[in-house]
Order: sequence, then structure tokens, then C-alpha cells
Amino acid sequence: MSDERRAELAANLARVEDRIAAACKAAGRDRDEVTLIVITKTYPASDVRLLAELGVAHVGENRDQEAAPKAAECADLGLTWHFVGQLQTNKARHVAAYADYVHSVDRVRLVSPLSAGAVRDGRELGILLQVALDKEGAEPAGRGGVAPEGVAELAAAVAAAEGLRLDGLMTVAPLSGRYAGRQQEAFRRLMEISSGLRAAHPGASMVSAGMSADLEEAVAAGATHVRVGSAVLGVRPRLR
Repeated sequence: MSDERRAELAANLARVEDRIAAACKAAGRDRDEVTLIVITKTYPASDVRLLAELGVAHVGENRDQEAAPKAAECADLGLTWHFVGQLQTNKARHVAAYADYVHSVDRVRLVSPLSAGAVRDGRELGILLQVALDKEGAEPAGRGGVAPEGVAELAAAVAAAEGLRLDGLMTVAPLSGRYAGRQQEAFRRLMEISSGLRAAHPGASMVSAGMSADLEEAVAAGATHVRVGSAVLGVRPRLR
């Protein structure tokens, strides 16, 4: 079964790689400007091992209770772990123990526990601020993400925190508001916000945007990292 799964993952990875390469060519960008993060949520550690064999270096998870044991089981692989899910304050310190990057920092209350966890373990944690483009100029909504007008304040808090490194921004294409159904425009707006952030924090150059359905739009807009799950791993496996 592992041989069949390896072949399936290899074929899927090749298709995704072709898409990224074509998107980079169309945008006049070098292929090495875009990092693929394979989102392995709900998939077993055995898949992570196969992905590592196939050359994947960056993996992402969105739930601490699944990510922590998986990262521990795969600690020998030398992978870079990205936490991309909504983060609860009471989980932040724990996530700091294994994640190399957290893409979903959207409020100041997360800064202190993430910092404490990083300092406790002698680590430096890369932080991306999750921007909710559907909150721009609107009343705060229930979904995760900081409104664009709140980025500067949150960035300053992260930049001042021990053990944290402000690395950039992340977004998910919004389902409502002015950018609903207009992914490339949404990602271009994120690039504008990123430009403003880099003026104050030159090192914050990462832009995490684009998933299986819209990675081409993200690459065209200038994303440095794309987060791809189903296009590589397929349909979510049945729970047993």
C-alpha cells in the first residue's frame, strides 16, 4: 500500500509543481521565489514521511492536538513545520514548542504566550500576521485575521517580543466583502499591505497566500509561499 501511496503522492506533487512553475513563468518570476508548503492536516505521519522522501521540505498543520504528536513522530526528518490554523491563546505556548512558523497570529493576546514558549525552549519562532481582507473598513467579523488597519500595531508587538521574528503576512481569499470571488485582487491587496509592512520592518518579506484552488492567482500577485493540501494529498481519508 505504501508503494501505491508513494506513487500517488509523487504524481500529485508533479502536477502541483508544474502548476507553480507555469504560474511563475507567466508572472515573470523565478521558480525558486515560491515555496510550497504541503498542508498535511488529517493525514497520517506515514504520508509526511513519504512526502519527505519525495523532496518536500515544508509541511503545515492547523490543529495543535494533531500537529504536536505528528511533528514529534517525524522529528528525525528535518522538516520545517508551519502552523496555519486559528490559534487559541491557551494553545499558543504549546505550538511554540514545535512550529518553526506560525501563520495565523491575528491579535496581540497571542504574542505573550508564543514568546514565552519560544524563550522557554530557546527557539526563535517565525511569525506571520493573518490579515482578514473582508474586515477592511468594516465591523469586526467572527472569522480569524486582523483587519488591514490593525497590522501596524500587531506587527510592532510581535517585533518587540523576545523569541519571535516578524516574517510577514498571510491571508485566505475572502468569501465575503469586496474581494469575494476576486482572488487575484485580494492577493494584490495583501501585497500592498506587505509593502507597507516592509517599510517599517524590512525583514518581514514572506507573503503566504494561495491554496489548491487559487495558487496561480497568488503567484501572479507575488506570494512567496503557497499552502497546498488536497491537490497533493487527495480527498481527506476516512476516519477509522
